[in-house]
Amino acid sequence: MKRRGAHRHEASLEPPPGYYGAGAGTPDDTQRGLILDWVVSRRVAAGWRVESRSGSQAVLVRGQPVNHVLHAFLTVFSCCLWGVVWGALAVTNKVERVVLTVDAQGQVVTVGAP
Repeated sequence: MKRRGAHRHEASLEPPPGYYGAGAGTPDDTQRGLILDWVVSRRVAAGWRVESRSGSQAVLVRGQPVNHVLHAFLTVFSCCLWGVVWGALAVTNKVERVVLTVDAQGQVVTVGAP
């Protein structure tokens, strides 16, 4: 089992040469969708999950938000002792979001999202 904070190797986001037909010019919508499917599958294998997906764009997320209701409940019933753990989780936990878009030339553009 891998540790949660362990460094993961990011795979190349570009599809392999000839993935949608080399020399075919600019890819159509179906081919752009195939390129995006390939890139998304590589990211999912690296630990990301799909939040939303359209024809040539996908939003991927890594990390989990803190369950504040659960931690508030535990803090109350532990006489505020659990508050230290809750505070540490709130400060160190982060959720990463990226938007992957396949442009008209078939190139994958990655943009960090809030």
